[in-house]
Amino acid sequence: QLQASGGGLVQPGGSLKLSCAVSDSLFSINTMDWYRQAPGKQRELVAGITSGGSTNYADSVKDRFTISKDNAKNTVYLQMNSLKPEDTAVYYCFAVLEAGTYEYDYWGQGTLVTVSS
Repeated sequence: QLQASGGGLVQPGGSLKLSCAVSDSLFSINTMDWYRQAPGKQRELVAGITSGGSTNYADSVKDRFTISKDNAKNTVYLQMNSLKPEDTAVYYCFAVLEAGTYEYDYWGQGTLVTVSS
């Protein structure tokens, strides 16, 4: 149900914008988070956004990353600026989706971000 995209190779100081789209229009986004997992490390929460638009960020990405959503496109974005080598990881979106009175948890497939010169 979630299609993550936008990863790639970028030089330190560069920018990337990740997208996570809900593929089935029957679902709407309640909350969505971006996580990342670097090689040999545990998966960590990077940023999150609620249905009301409230956002939260890990300290390591505050003032560099911005999470946003487009309700019309049923898509959440993660704008990543001033990227550092330590941002290198596979980035996953996780969402609580609503369909009527039901809620469902989904993970996206992951998109690789590599920050290297």
